[in-house]
Amino acid sequence: MTRPRARDLGLPLPGTPGRWNAITDVPGLRVGFCTLTDPARNMRTGVTAILPRPDEGAPAPVWAGHYALNGNGEMTGTHWIDDAGYFTGPVCITNTHGVGAVHHGATRWMIDSYRDHFQKGHAWAMPVVAETYDGILNDINALHVTPDHAIAALRDARTGPVAEGATGGGNGMICYEFKGGTGTASRRVALAGQDYVMGALVQANHGLRPWLTILGRPVGRLMPEGRLMDRETGSIIVILATDAPLSGLSLRQIAKRAAIGIGRHGTPGGNSSGDIFLAFSVADPGPMPQQSPPLVTREFLNGEYLDPLYLAAVEAVEEAVINALVAGEDTPTVKPPGRIVPGLDTERLRAIFAT
Repeated sequence: MTRPRARDLGLPLPGTPGRWNAITDVPGLRVGFCTLTDPARNMRTGVTAILPRPDEGAPAPVWAGHYALNGNGEMTGTHWIDDAGYFTGPVCITNTHGVGAVHHGATRWMIDSYRDHFQKGHAWAMPVVAETYDGILNDINALHVTPDHAIAALRDARTGPVAEGATGGGNGMICYEFKGGTGTASRRVALAGQDYVMGALVQANHGLRPWLTILGRPVGRLMPEGRLMDRETGSIIVILATDAPLSGLSLRQIAKRAAIGIGRHGTPGGNSSGDIFLAFSVADPGPMPQQSPPLVTREFLNGEYLDPLYLAAVEAVEEAVINALVAGEDTPTVKPPGRIVPGLDTERLRAIFAT
C-alpha cells in the first residue's frame, strides 16, 4: 500500500513544488536505490545514488558547496569541494559502516563510465559518499553493503517520482523515534526573469520525539507512545540540487540553509548527530578544469539576489523530512531485539491539522 505524502494529508506546506515534488524535478538529475532487506540476516540497509546530470562518457564539474552543522558523521570528497567549489561523479548515501564499500563501488562505476578519462590520463575519482547509522534496525557490523550494491543503485538511477521511506540507504533509519529514511521535495523559484528548481533529498535518522514539531504543531508531544531513546544517536544527510547557475561560494550558502530546514522540526543538532549538507548546481557543466584554458569565464547569479533560493532550500528540506516520516511503517529492532520502531500515524497527523 502506498502511504500518503505530507501534502496528501492536507498539511499547509508553503511554496510551490515541481512536477514530482522531488529532487528529480531538477532537469537531468536521476536517483537510484539498492534496498537490502532480509529479516533472517538482521539486514535492513542499502544505498541511495544521485546522478546530478547525464554526463555522456566524460566527467564534467558539478559546482558545489558543503556545510556541516555537526560533524559526527562522514561525507567524502568535501575537502576538495571546499577548496575547488566542485566535484565530479555521483553522490551516494548509505550506512556508517558501508562508506568504504560504497566508495569502492562508486569509484568502479566512474572508471567504467568515464573510461577514456581514466585510462588515457592521470585521473582520480573522488565520489561523494555520505552516511547515517542504522544499527538499531540493521546488523551494521555484518557489513551487508558491498561495492556491487553501490553499482546497482547507480544503474537504477532514473528521473520521475522518488520512492521514500525505507528505500536505499534510508531503509534502516529512524527519525524523531519514528521510522524515518529517505524523503524528498522541491520548489519552483522565479528569479531574474528565469524559472529555476530547488530540490532536496534527505536521509533522515535524527531527533528525539519530544522535539518533533511539524508546521508549528507539537506533534512529538501529542504522539508520545513507543519511545526508544533518551538521547540523540542519529544523523541527517541533506542533498540540495538546483539548475540555477551559482558559484561555489553561493552553493555553500545554500547548503547552510539546510540547517534552518531541519531546525524547523525542533532538532538542535545533537552532539552525536552528523548533520552534513551538500548543495550543487547542474548548470554550466563545461569541461574539466584540467582541460580548460588558463582564462575561464563563467556566469552565475549575483549573491545579492539569492534570497528566494535560500527560502526554497529551507522549505524543500522541511518538507522532505516530513515526507520521510509519513512514509515510515512499523519496523522491528535488531539492537536491542524485540521492540518496534513505529511508523508515524498519518491519520492522527491529519487530524492534528484538521482542527
